[in-house]
Amino acid sequence: MASSSSAKTTFTTTTTTTTTTTRRSPSSSTARPSLLSFLHNTTPSLPITLKLSHSPSNPLHYNSPYHHSLTMTNAVKTIESASICAPDSDNLPSLRPNILVSEKLGEAGLQVLRRFGNVDCCYDLSPEQLCAKIASCDALIVRSGTKVTREVFEAAKGRLKVVGRAGVGIDNVDLPAATEFGCLVVNAPTANTVAAAEHGIALLTAMTRNVAQSDASMKAGKWERSKYVGVSLVGKKLAVMGFGKVGSEVARRAKGLGMQVIAHDPYAPVDRARAVGVDLVSFDQAIGTADFISLHMPLTPTTNKIFNDETFAKMKKGVGLINVARGGVIDEDALVRALDGGVVAQAALDVFTEEPPSKDSKLVQHKNVTVTPHLGASTKEAQEGVAIEIAEAVVGALQGELSATAVNAPMVPAEVLSELAPYVVLAEKLGRLAVQLASGGSGIKSVRVVYKSARDPDDLDTRILRAMITKGIIEPISSSFVNIVNADFTAKQKGLRIAEERIVVDTSPEFPIDSIQVQISNVDSKFASAVSEDGWIAIEGGVRYGIPHLTCVGSFSVDVSLEGNLILCRQVDQPGMIGQVGNILGKHNVNVSFMSVGRTVQRKQAIMAIGVDEEPNKDTLSCIGHVPAIEEFVFLKL
Repeated sequence: MASSSSAKTTFTTTTTTTTTTTRRSPSSSTARPSLLSFLHNTTPSLPITLKLSHSPSNPLHYNSPYHHSLTMTNAVKTIESASICAPDSDNLPSLRPNILVSEKLGEAGLQVLRRFGNVDCCYDLSPEQLCAKIASCDALIVRSGTKVTREVFEAAKGRLKVVGRAGVGIDNVDLPAATEFGCLVVNAPTANTVAAAEHGIALLTAMTRNVAQSDASMKAGKWERSKYVGVSLVGKKLAVMGFGKVGSEVARRAKGLGMQVIAHDPYAPVDRARAVGVDLVSFDQAIGTADFISLHMPLTPTTNKIFNDETFAKMKKGVGLINVARGGVIDEDALVRALDGGVVAQAALDVFTEEPPSKDSKLVQHKNVTVTPHLGASTKEAQEGVAIEIAEAVVGALQGELSATAVNAPMVPAEVLSELAPYVVLAEKLGRLAVQLASGGSGIKSVRVVYKSARDPDDLDTRILRAMITKGIIEPISSSFVNIVNADFTAKQKGLRIAEERIVVDTSPEFPIDSIQVQISNVDSKFASAVSEDGWIAIEGGVRYGIPHLTCVGSFSVDVSLEGNLILCRQVDQPGMIGQVGNILGKHNVNVSFMSVGRTVQRKQAIMAIGVDEEPNKDTLSCIGHVPAIEEFVFLKL
């Protein structure tokens, strides 16, 4: 599929209300597919596959060509007649994921990881060493010291599934590159919240009472009580810049010290701030009226060096500055100038633009600056909590779960994922069918997806379904791999426009979706009968008893379980057609799993859908095509 740098991916939602009378088949499943396919480049097929050795001398190998496909009807019989050999663990390839830990992680977290995968703790890697190791890794866990650059993701060659940041900030991870390569990025934002807030308050009080300076003075043999007169915090105004988890905890503690607290955060809910007794104000009002300013904002292109000469000029003379967030939000040279000029009376810093800072750093050596070496999360409790939190998030991601701490994937609640699981399989298979029906799949640029549901359109979260339709359309005709992380990016890169429409139907709201229709415009079809009256290639499907079904091809209604492979035939509607085609397949040792015939008018034309376990060879398909009453046919891989 051709790329288009200027093409845009747009997702439009049009709600059309219609009323239909439809008999609804149950769509609950007793064994839903794993959510692994939502993240990884695999989608589980619904039939069970049991791979068996054929003799004791040929142990079970996971890449063995010998296997039996088990369905509900033949599972017991096949298992009873099979001779299953116990695997030789020495000869089996490792199925445990490889997890690289590039910076120190608490033992409790390492134990969680070791129970699930092969853990390699390798610290102080150079960028070249990291790139060399990453190609064999499924997961990478870092703190703030490891730079996970585009080069790392390129070196991983698509194997890296998840990067875990043991902490909050993710500015050391190239998020656009991670998204492009389909790698989930998770962090641990909660475990060190209290520790970071406590350290912020510790720096505030140490700064105002000159603790570090007076300690150094005494150890130098001096007694300078009059020199280190401090400032009381009671009644002073503290501006919290960034009212997230840490910022709000700092505000709570500052209120306990008797301070008046204001905050600036363009994304913070007003009611949450009011619940803590904090007023949300503008940026300029916060920095212009505060006695002390505590920084708790992420490092982004917008916040990079946001505290600069211009910003310091707007502050009250003699302000105190505390930073336990990210060093890059402060222009350090400008801060030195503000300290020298008395605009900033004192600063207490735990983070720096470059870590560790140079030994001759004017900022670190400044007499009115208190510094600590990035200790915000450095408590025993926080280290253990962060280790466990990030380990569980990484393991969950490797198991196909979408962590609540994922930073580059849509947050879909667990209950929604569970409910949509069978429809996810349906969505990808419809995408795969649709692209195979198009002549020259690389020319597909416009796709419309129609969801029919009895639920209110606002209650239907279709992001994961759109991602899997995108996966189904793009993967068969390109070298790209697509998952929920990179689906939208990949569609944009390929110049693919996907429009979504929701239609309300009069069926049971017990099930989230009645049907999904995939339409492709402006392309010719390999199977003319798949083209609807408006000129679009159109196929539609639903879920019955947890199994995806194809229910409509063009204007023809069918009833096809989307398992195995599929042959579609347009034929003259006359007796004996099923028998003729079935005999051809039988003679060529192609097993038929089901057949379905749909027609528009009796004795005119009909669509015969045939499910087959094996891929027919060219001779078999040629024989089908030579049946006089068959007008066209197409073989489709699911």
